Amino acid sequence: MNPTGLDLPPLAAAFVFGLLGGAHCIGMCGGIMSALSFAVPPSMRHPLRLTGLLLGYNLGRIGSYIVAGGLVAGLGTLIGGLSGGVRLALSTLSAVMLILMALYIANWWKGLLRVEALGRRLWRHLEPVGRRLMPVVTLPRAVALGAIWGWLPCGLVYSMLAWSLATAEPLAGGALMAAFGLGTLPALLATGLAARSLGQLIRHPATRTLAATLIIAFALWQLANAWRLM
Repeated sequence: MNPTGLDLPPLAAAFVFGLLGGAHCIGMCGGIMSALSFAVPPSMRHPLRLTGLLLGYNLGRIGSYIVAGGLVAGLGTLIGGLSGGVRLALSTLSAVMLILMALYIANWWKGLLRVEALGRRLWRHLEPVGRRLMPVVTLPRAVALGAIWGWLPCGLVYSMLAWSLATAEPLAGGALMAAFGLGTLPALLATGLAARSLGQLIRHPATRTLAATLIIAFALWQLANAWRLM
């Protein structure tokens, strides 16, 4: 039995979106990753230690995504319990968000980034707290900083949260955000030749078009299934 209520396709779509949104993630969080490394005293910059700190930061970041996904999906549970029409509206929202994500991945439309303004007020209160944790020289600090930076205003994250809302199941919403967060890891952790190779693959038009086409097909199938069950 799957406790999240999700099959592989939604989780795979969330992972792919995180993976192919990696270029945006590097722009948003890449500077923080670099700051984590350079703020560590030279005498403590052992490769294993730096790797542990970066993994701890990302653990905290993805943990925040999971919490946010669960909370938003819990709200969806309350809303979805009102009527069948509301549940259908949430399912439609889920499909629409998938299509918008696909348009972003394929570089056909970047409108998702406009929703980043929604979280700026909250971020003004959280950013100073995160800065007080610098320099990060211990694993607990890295996890704490990642947990704070997980709330950085990001259009991709907000679009995923809208999808989590449509699931109307806290476990499912958290699982979607976990899959998305894991998808962002390669771009943020890759360095040197690996980063260049991954970046070329992610940016290749054929890769992005294929991924976007598959996600749109899945979204249309999900939408048709929701209307059929009504």
